[in-house]
Amino acid sequence: MKKNILASVLIIIVCIQIKAQYNHLPDKLQTYHAPDGALLNTDFIVKVRQTGKDWKTIPTYLIKVDEVKDAKHNVENSSMSFFDFSGEVEVSVTFNHGNVNQARIRPLSYQIASQIEGNTLVFKLNQPRNLSVEVNGDIFHNLLLFANPMLENIPEKKDQNVIFFGAGIHEFKNQELKIPSNKTVYIAGDAILRGRLLVDGVENVKIIGRGMVEHTIKGGIHISNSKNVLVEGVFTTQCATGGSKNVTIRNVKSVSYYGWGDGMNVFASSDVTFDGVFCRNSDDCTTVYATRMGFKGNSRNVVMKNSTLWADVAHPIFIGIHGNAKLLDTIENISYKNIDILDHKEAQLDYQGCMSINAGDNNLIRNVRFEDIRVEDFRQGQLVNLRIFYNEKYCEAPGKSIENILFKNIDYNGSHAEVSMISGYDSERMVKNVVFQNLKINGKLITDDMPDKPKWYKTGDMARIYIGEHVEDVKFIK
Repeated sequence: MKKNILASVLIIIVCIQIKAQYNHLPDKLQTYHAPDGALLNTDFIVKVRQTGKDWKTIPTYLIKVDEVKDAKHNVENSSMSFFDFSGEVEVSVTFNHGNVNQARIRPLSYQIASQIEGNTLVFKLNQPRNLSVEVNGDIFHNLLLFANPMLENIPEKKDQNVIFFGAGIHEFKNQELKIPSNKTVYIAGDAILRGRLLVDGVENVKIIGRGMVEHTIKGGIHISNSKNVLVEGVFTTQCATGGSKNVTIRNVKSVSYYGWGDGMNVFASSDVTFDGVFCRNSDDCTTVYATRMGFKGNSRNVVMKNSTLWADVAHPIFIGIHGNAKLLDTIENISYKNIDILDHKEAQLDYQGCMSINAGDNNLIRNVRFEDIRVEDFRQGQLVNLRIFYNEKYCEAPGKSIENILFKNIDYNGSHAEVSMISGYDSERMVKNVVFQNLKINGKLITDDMPDKPKWYKTGDMARIYIGEHVEDVKFIK
């Protein structure tokens, strides 16, 4: 018996050691140089180092963001830096325009603390993160810092199936490069593309690396009528997917500042996965539509996870307004999991909602899941907006139905949210079966049996969610 116990203990110890060895990644750090002619910003000096080693200064690139004031768009200069690492690193950010009186590193859920001395803040990272570093409350001249995982399996430059962009600035004829089937496009961390990448009518395409499509290029990366596409690790303005199947967008950063600057659209596509993306956009961050922009048909099986969204205009998440009113499109099986929403700013009541499903064009929208969503104190808008409507500007008919919607583990902390809305259209065009599970507003759990709810109140009143007509079966549960 004692031998069996001893043997079991030894097996457990060995398993723990193997697991610890497997989980521990060696300390590595990869930085990149800015190519000659790159557009830089001098607001910050950014350095990174492995513990106990010398600091390495990394480039701070110029990017642009959109600030809306009094219904006018104002383009502001912001900053972006990036590096790759494993293990643990220290980061130093020096503000070149005065002392750092206050610093905030977001998403706040990461709980990254910094030490401030004069005009410099220092903090540590022990895993890859996409961050906003904000000094003295300024969110428009901030630093976007992308701390990437180490890049593995860099393709060979001589491989005939590889389009290799090494160090330098690369310009395309007509500012566009169409990628053939069965090609891998590699963009090195010290490469800048001045032209968009077009994946159109092809299959088995990869776009990978650490470099960028420069912020001056509208449309950035465009995927259309294609299948089996991977985009990973790069910076761009936009990354849209239309009429396509089996698309994966991983650790891609999208920042836009111009009109119609949606980040990551999905049009009439299926089996699309976004993993670890960062979007700061001058229109909707991420959308799922049916028929739209020349793409026809349904959208289904779309997943976004482990991502960060920041809408300077319109919605962080928007589903459903566009479709084919005659053919009755369906949008279904859509999932958002482990998302941080940093901001939402929209004055127009028709286009508010951090998590928004608006059914138009006879669309049937069903089986949508929002899970583990953390919403910070956005500037203006609604937390949730579920509506069947007839928006004459964009639609030819009202939506058909919104049904089977789950909000699970939604956590909003803030004071700027306007009244959220759930509303159907008529007795034949209804919102049905909506479940809020573990909804917390400023730390308060909202449920149908919460102790301090007056019996004559709707539970939605406690969450500032207006539940209107033609809505059936809304539940708030633990």
